[in-house]
Amino acid sequence: MPKTALIAGASGLIGQQLLPLLLASARYSRVIALVRKPMPLVHEKLEQLVVDFERLADYRQQLVADDVFCCLGTTMRQSGSREAFYKVDFTYVVKLAQLAATNFGGQLLVVSSLGADTHAGAYYLRVKGEMEEAVRQTTFHAVHIFRPSLLLGHRATPHPNERLATALLAVLKPLLLGPLRPYRAIAADTVARAMLRAAEDDGGGIRIHRSDAIAREGRAGILVG
Repeated sequence: MPKTALIAGASGLIGQQLLPLLLASARYSRVIALVRKPMPLVHEKLEQLVVDFERLADYRQQLVADDVFCCLGTTMRQSGSREAFYKVDFTYVVKLAQLAATNFGGQLLVVSSLGADTHAGAYYLRVKGEMEEAVRQTTFHAVHIFRPSLLLGHRATPHPNERLATALLAVLKPLLLGPLRPYRAIAADTVARAMLRAAEDDGGGIRIHRSDAIAREGRAGILVG
């Protein structure tokens, strides 16, 4: 039977690549996109749900889906403070997962980061690690955690340091072999394809997808209508 997908972060780097894949997939007859403001997109499968992420619990009865794709995320530079960053990358993500799980959601597929660890020295990676630990405790049949390296793709406001890092990793790519392979930069659309492919496998349990595995999974193809 066709399923319902729910996506948060559809306007972000990965989310804007993932949303068209969900709409094209024969797996889904309905796609719910949680948005802060309406997107200029019309599709027969698409339902845009305008939400205040500060009050996600108010929308509990509408957060019903078989597969929940969470692409929410920001950066320390964009958020402006640790508190604002934590709110997006931990609070919103975990609250969404908890609410959707109580509505008998089957799978959670969430974007984290390479190096995520509750004991990491970098605050960004510690928060990602804490988020991972929290979503592991939910009651989904399957939790897929994606840990991409530096993401490649069009950003509305690219930072000079990001351009430099991207250029440097492009030069170093041939040298990033063996245990260094996960540090290769990865395209946002590759991550999106890997997320949909993981959902289509319908496996259970908790799975961690490292950046090198994401690259392979994203190239392996997906089932679309």
